[in-house]
Amino acid sequence: MVAEVSVQDIPFAIGGRTFQSRLIVGTGKYRDNATMVAAHAASGADIVTVAVRRVDLDRTKEDGILYHVDPARYFLLANTAGCYTAEDAIRYARLAREAGFNEFIKLEVIGDQQTLLPDVAELLSATAVLVKEGFQVLAYTNEDLVTALRLEDAGCAAVMPLASPIGSGLGLLNPYAVRTIKHRLSVPIIVDAGVGTASDACLTMEQGVDGILMNTAIAEAADAVGMATAMRYAVSAGRLAFLSGRMPRREVAVPSSPVTGMLA
Repeated sequence: MVAEVSVQDIPFAIGGRTFQSRLIVGTGKYRDNATMVAAHAASGADIVTVAVRRVDLDRTKEDGILYHVDPARYFLLANTAGCYTAEDAIRYARLAREAGFNEFIKLEVIGDQQTLLPDVAELLSATAVLVKEGFQVLAYTNEDLVTALRLEDAGCAAVMPLASPIGSGLGLLNPYAVRTIKHRLSVPIIVDAGVGTASDACLTMEQGVDGILMNTAIAEAADAVGMATAMRYAVSAGRLAFLSGRMPRREVAVPSSPVTGMLA
């Protein structure tokens, strides 16, 4: 039994929609669709991302990913993974909306094929167009504050700085930068890419961010369902630790119990 805690959280809201889970999961790299379905359920996630450019958008085909992701249970978030120009990203965002997805789009514009780091100029260009067309843009970006501020100014519903490069599993490389982005921006900050295991997820949430999006860490785990469960609890634990307020870091030892009134 989990004891009731006194700290109060605010709802996890993006673009006017509220979600229960702060963990967002993907649909790529699973060994089979049955594993994906079980992992999604174990994660407790409300939002599932779908790469528009990489999946069959026909929901009636049993071997396709979309056949196995229940839109009545999950909020489907289309993404523009695999796009290297603003033009491509805009085209696939429009395609997603025409295919029956909602107005939310996770916007990725990759600038380098080896590192999969974002192209900031193209990202900002695509954001301006899509926001004007009524999309709720969640922009994948690097951990640079100036870029994050510009994305917020461009009208993004959320900004998604990376923890480390996509699929690397290196964890949160720059906690200071992510904390700074969270402190300076008003829109939700969702860390995307690079989380490898539950301790990474917990540490990331302890920075005060609003949520985490992950795919490879779960899909490529030896036991994807077990890892999805671990991530579910790690995200909750990290959030609760942040809200509870950690003890200060000190460079000297401090006794755990009082030194006055000790028995002789």
